[in-house]
Amino acid sequence: MERPLRIAAAGDIHCSEPLRDRIVASFAALRGTADLVLLAGDLTTHGEPEQAAVLADAVRELGLPVVAVLGNHDHHVNRIDEVIEILRDAGIRVLTRDFVVLDVDGADVGIVGVKGFVGGFPGAELPDFGEPLLREVYRETSRDVDAIEAGLEAISGCHRRIVLLHYAPVPETLVGEPETIWAFLGSSRLAAPIGAHRPDLVLHGHAHRGSYAGAIGDVPVHNVAVHVTGDDFAFFEL
Repeated sequence: MERPLRIAAAGDIHCSEPLRDRIVASFAALRGTADLVLLAGDLTTHGEPEQAAVLADAVRELGLPVVAVLGNHDHHVNRIDEVIEILRDAGIRVLTRDFVVLDVDGADVGIVGVKGFVGGFPGAELPDFGEPLLREVYRETSRDVDAIEAGLEAISGCHRRIVLLHYAPVPETLVGEPETIWAFLGSSRLAAPIGAHRPDLVLHGHAHRGSYAGAIGDVPVHNVAVHVTGDDFAFFEL
């Protein structure tokens, strides 16, 4: 690219029918201001297909690539297959432990997308020990860690490399939330493959009362939940 890649990012937009007009207007305003839209989970209020349809209708004629991961709200009523189908039919690339490489004005932009999961941070981390249910929680996070590793390896040759999550990989972007719930807002284990591969940018949401900026080594990490940014989208240039 002869100019920086312009990214519009948001998390926790919680689409529903009463928010339709605002959602449609916020996406329409991106025309001419962004090359790529990244959505960091909690796309719906409770994971109802009709809520996903609000987002689908907002982006269907947008004319920009939109890449998204899912959040805990999107899983709430266990209709995730229907939600994904509606979003993908509208052209949204929904990543579930997967990656995509986009050609944006001649530049290869690789995006690794996982929901992420819980587990905590140094000083209060869930171990791989004890009751089977707790060990399954540990394994669920392990699956996301493995997917980030595999995805970053796959996109290693791209001009721009981004990791998109819902849950936080660092505690810095959770500051503002009660520390007693940090273990439910993310896991430091998600940071390991990011630190090893050093992508250009990491984005997440989920922590509504968290902080905007953190880092994994020299890799910038941003919490783009709309409750944190105070705007419909945060904008980045790479």
